[in-house]
Amino acid sequence: MNDPGFEKQAVLVGRDEQLAILEKALLTAQSGSSQVLALRGEAGMGKTALLDHSASRAVELGFRVLAVAGIESEMELPFASLHQFCAPILDQLHRIPGPQRDAMSVAFGLKDGESPNKFLVGMAVLSLLAGAAENPDRSLLCLVDDAHWLDEGSMQVLGFVARRLVAEPVAFVFALRDSHSGGELARLPQLLVEGLSDRDAHVLLSSAMPSPLDPLVQDRIVAEAHGNPMALLHLPRTLAPEELAGGFWLPGSHHPESYIENAFYKRFMSLRDDSRQLLLTAAAEPTGDVGLLWRAAHLQHIPMDANATADVGGLVEFGINVRFQHPLARSTIYRRTSVADRRTVHRALAEATDPTLDPDRRAWHRAHAATQPDESVAADLERSASRARDRGGAAAAASFLRRSAELTPDPAQRVTRALAAAQVGIDAGGGDAPFEMLALAEHGPLDALQRARIERLRAQLVPRVRGSSSARLLLDAARRLSPLDPAMARDTLLEALSETIVSGRLNDGAVEREIAEASRAVPLPDQPRTVDAVLDGIASQILDDYAAGAAALRRALETVRRDQSPTTPIDRNALRLAGPVAPEPLAAELWDDDAWQELAANGVRIARQSGALAVLPLALNYEACFHVHAGDFKAAEALVEEASALCEATGSPPVEHASLVLAAWRGRESEARALIASRLTGAKSRGEGRAVALAEYTNAVLYNGLGRYDSALSAATDACSYEDLGIYGWGLVELIEAATHSGDRDAAAAALDKLTERTRISGTEWAQGAEAFSRAMLSDDEETDQLYQKAIKHLGECRVVVHLARARLLYGEWLRRHMRRKESRNELLSAYQTFSKIGAEGFAERAHRELLATGETARKRTVATTTDFTSQETQIAKLAQSGYTNREIADYLFISPRTVEWHLSNIFAKLGVSSRRQLRSALSPSEPRLAERQHLSGRRPSR
Repeated sequence: MNDPGFEKQAVLVGRDEQLAILEKALLTAQSGSSQVLALRGEAGMGKTALLDHSASRAVELGFRVLAVAGIESEMELPFASLHQFCAPILDQLHRIPGPQRDAMSVAFGLKDGESPNKFLVGMAVLSLLAGAAENPDRSLLCLVDDAHWLDEGSMQVLGFVARRLVAEPVAFVFALRDSHSGGELARLPQLLVEGLSDRDAHVLLSSAMPSPLDPLVQDRIVAEAHGNPMALLHLPRTLAPEELAGGFWLPGSHHPESYIENAFYKRFMSLRDDSRQLLLTAAAEPTGDVGLLWRAAHLQHIPMDANATADVGGLVEFGINVRFQHPLARSTIYRRTSVADRRTVHRALAEATDPTLDPDRRAWHRAHAATQPDESVAADLERSASRARDRGGAAAAASFLRRSAELTPDPAQRVTRALAAAQVGIDAGGGDAPFEMLALAEHGPLDALQRARIERLRAQLVPRVRGSSSARLLLDAARRLSPLDPAMARDTLLEALSETIVSGRLNDGAVEREIAEASRAVPLPDQPRTVDAVLDGIASQILDDYAAGAAALRRALETVRRDQSPTTPIDRNALRLAGPVAPEPLAAELWDDDAWQELAANGVRIARQSGALAVLPLALNYEACFHVHAGDFKAAEALVEEASALCEATGSPPVEHASLVLAAWRGRESEARALIASRLTGAKSRGEGRAVALAEYTNAVLYNGLGRYDSALSAATDACSYEDLGIYGWGLVELIEAATHSGDRDAAAAALDKLTERTRISGTEWAQGAEAFSRAMLSDDEETDQLYQKAIKHLGECRVVVHLARARLLYGEWLRRHMRRKESRNELLSAYQTFSKIGAEGFAERAHRELLATGETARKRTVATTTDFTSQETQIAKLAQSGYTNREIADYLFISPRTVEWHLSNIFAKLGVSSRRQLRSALSPSEPRLAERQHLSGRRPSR
């Protein structure tokens, strides 16, 4: 039976539970609460049938339906699936904000422009969907079949959008193979579509057979199909009549998918020659464009009636678009046809594709049609790679360049393209392709610069375990590059220094000095860049005394602050300043909270506006760390959550340093200890010595807050065993407190000497305050009072709220021990209230115990006694408090204005207010406002 309608209904047998869940999702979305589901199951389990049923039911309920299916052969084309998904609503493109409209237009190749920010593309899709669902009588159903075959850009954007739907009348349903990780989709609510029970399998098999089956054969078919509905329908078609009738068939060891493919292929081969050629052409053309299909068919002399026979075969439907009955039908036809026949149809499709309107798809077809090197095809692919990179498709650009290099006849030109493909491949995430391109390049004629570039690229591909090895390779590459390309040499040296900073105490100490010395031997470019200033600053910090190094770092920070100002055009070279050589750790090294706050905000802004997904999680973590020290734990938590989601979406390793610092200052022992122990184990195994130092520093903070000073001393001693950039000074503060309370005054005094060298050269309010309260813990009675008051004065002039509260706690403890109870209560109460309000539970409990010892009865407070906002509500509340509109808040947080409105209604209810004016006074005025930080691309809020 070849009736596609019957098969679509038949595979729904036994799917009552999934159908009920999908029905509920539609009704809930219709009521105004967004619903998102990811259907997971092996091929043939009925996912497509469930989507088709949902589409039919949605139309009955008055929904508008948008649908797209990922196609394996199209995974290399950037945003191809997203473009098809949005095509029906692109007529509303003029209604969305300008930056979003421009980003989407560039991503879809509708206009030229700089590489678009993927977040802006996502926001554009979100705005379009929200607009399409604005009609109260017209909800929206979005269906994505075979999501595992979406191109990378489409996968990221659609998953990003689905996770940010909250208060729109939209249902979003994805279907993907159970064996696929899902990338961004892995974090969506999952609905498993598993094999049928034996009972349901027998029912389905019986309904599909025109005559009764031998019971033995029926049992064997059910066993072989493993509950796969499509296998149950198609497996009998692969058996000879005598096997079906006489019970002589024996089950094999095939996967159910192979039976489905065999059935589709058998049906395909039963068609006449011209119909098979038409279907192969359709299988090779992913867009389903009927006009393009018939132009290509005409070029192959396929008659117009070929579709009639093909349609009767039940494999494909010819309507407004060409649609295969099942994705496996398309892939089976394409894969099982000879390479020569595939080349023929690709050649025809290339000729039929307009070179002006769709040059990339034409180049893609030409590449698949090529039988030997061809400069014309290779040049087309190179141009496509450039366009793909401009549209934000790094993976697609790498794929185009790789094929371009392989098809380049001239050996010298092949080397150039192979090196470009390797570099873009590394930027896109590595894999095996960059190694293959380097091997291809090495077989051609290489000049000295190209050999040096290969050396650098190989060093970049070395796994980052025990960083000294890759650092030394990068150093060797830089030395080769120095006389040939000084700017690239300095970039390479900065990468090498970054490796040594990452490996920290676990590296070969000699290589760090060699890299720093080499940097001084490479001449500066004619126009020094931000990266050059940072390289010189770090080199000075390694080679010179602390005073000279600090001065050089300060000059580097001033350069970065100037070049990253919101009024300065974005320098994409600044995106190289990520990881341990980012400006934020340099600011922390100098105890400069002003620079840290500004650079952190600008770093996030630049990464967002540039769409730099690899850099943004790091930038978010640095800003989150600043918020922890500033006492804004909710804002820090929101940034940490966003960074984690991004890492998960892009498949990048998690960036965890802000979560460690936040957990330590919160002081929830079991939670913090588990997180820190996990990070410590992982850091050691990966050779990340700086992460080891950070974990030990956070252990010291945790135990000092809990009053477990012996444990804090052990952790702080480990943290300070190596001078890790941006961590060592903080570790000294923890060591001094832990050693003082543990009675080890010698260790505390030695640490104070090292701290003083740094804080006095820094001279910031933060540095002077940290030194003053550290010195007070070791001073005699005559100086102590003045030192604590000095610390409180200096720390009160800067943003580091947790350190000011800590100074008051230490001062209050000292006053209590010296029987000055009334004065101690004032300091302890201030410390307790601050720690309680921000959620530093360990330090708050320590302050509470001290208060009780003075005879004061203070009501214990927890975070729960303050306003119980979610992390996202915290961000929205502060942005609204600062005067930003719903649209501006939505653009910043990558959600829809309607979702902002929904969150604000919850915020108003929790605060007991009814307007933004009341909101501004209800929120704590002591918290720094986002308006003052110029978070939103440097612009002031609308009023």
